[in-house]
Amino acid sequence: MANAKWLVHGEITGPIVMIGFGSIGRGTLPLIERHFKFDKSRLAVIDPSDENKAVLDEYGVGLIQEAVTKDNYKKLLTPLLTKGGGQGFCVNLSVDTGSVDLMRLCRELGALYVDTVIEPWLGFYFDDKVKNADRTNYALRESLLAEKRKNPGGPTAISTCGANPGMVSWFVKQALVDLAKDTKLDVKEPGPNDRQGWAKLMKKLGVKGVHIAERDTQRTKRPKPLNVFWNTWSVEGFISEGLQPAELGWGTNEKWMPKNAKTHKKGSKAGIFLEQPGANTRVRTWCPTPGPQYGLLVTHNEAISISDYYTVRDKKGEVKYRPTCHYAYHPCNDAILSLNEMFGAAGKPQPVHHVLDENELVDGADELGVLVFGHKKNAYWYGSQLTLDEARRLAPHQNATGLQVSSAVLAGMVWALENPNAGIIEADEVDYRRCLEVQRPYLGPMNGYYTDWTPLEGRPGLFPEDIDEKDPWQFRNILVR
Repeated sequence: MANAKWLVHGEITGPIVMIGFGSIGRGTLPLIERHFKFDKSRLAVIDPSDENKAVLDEYGVGLIQEAVTKDNYKKLLTPLLTKGGGQGFCVNLSVDTGSVDLMRLCRELGALYVDTVIEPWLGFYFDDKVKNADRTNYALRESLLAEKRKNPGGPTAISTCGANPGMVSWFVKQALVDLAKDTKLDVKEPGPNDRQGWAKLMKKLGVKGVHIAERDTQRTKRPKPLNVFWNTWSVEGFISEGLQPAELGWGTNEKWMPKNAKTHKKGSKAGIFLEQPGANTRVRTWCPTPGPQYGLLVTHNEAISISDYYTVRDKKGEVKYRPTCHYAYHPCNDAILSLNEMFGAAGKPQPVHHVLDENELVDGADELGVLVFGHKKNAYWYGSQLTLDEARRLAPHQNATGLQVSSAVLAGMVWALENPNAGIIEADEVDYRRCLEVQRPYLGPMNGYYTDWTPLEGRPGLFPEDIDEKDPWQFRNILVR
């Protein structure tokens, strides 16, 4: 099955199993139909809700209305992923599904796998009996890396391959290549050919850190009602990560650490976390359209994986260079209102959760990129400036936020098909050029912007502040306290 009007990237010879059919699944299905040959009779969609069943009916795809749980996943998925022969493909777009367990099963069955986040089983995010250190994305990533060490090679399973985490790791590499060119470093595209080379390039450029700097300006036709959580993508996903501890990759340039910051004793030690929820933690950042803005320091896998990927160590294994990295997210205004309402009620989520679809929104864009800072040219933002109108034109069942995610899933699927025996792999490790080549038609304008802005601009103002005036890009100056 493939649409003759669109570029077909490859053939999926076995069944396709999509776990989760929320806003991202709804947008990913049309892209799978467009760009792959496959047997539609062996496409299975699993979701406990039938909220989006009308979309499945439109495409002639049935719904298995069931939750994938720790108790049933093997029995439920095994026959679906092996039906009719060929190499199956599991596309995990659901919350509360244990990603590491699912990818292990897929690889045992010889199937390919992709997800957008390292997801735990139901209950993990809100377990008050678990230490905050164990509720972090750092801990989830360490569980993935342990599985990778235990079972190297084999069928490809791409972890965390959405917009962010995922696509933004590809943006970082493109930004470094651009920066090297503009500072006249002797670096040719596509850049270094291994992880060590990329890390040394970032160090040589003098980069102190990276913000995943995003601004969602999409607006609705009517005001948000009280006691309802509105968002432009999964509300459950946003609340879950928003109530995890604020988390960031911790760079070697940092001279100060917040009093409630905690380090990790095991693993790469590339990250720290704060004893406060990420969605209630603000940072100063910059995006091209709004300029300076507040972002939320919501924990994301890429904050840790990027800092780890670009670490330079000496022969003894000691860390000599590492960039600071974290998400700096300004969601749509309705999501900000929803968060304020939720945290005002001591973190109790509203009873009604709603994802704003393309028909409820009137205009706006999702400006998502990476702000690479601290180098000779101060700061460079590179990314996607996708508008709602363009997202509507490019693909069905999408708003701007959703299309940035679903097109990254598509890119990951293409790379996995073309590299079927890469083992467990993070988005930072795949071919960024190939993935962006696949994804670019869906990202709207892709631009880079230099800025002279720093977190010290306009400070101190009317009130005294505890800032480092000699080193503008210190986290001390970025964190809103």
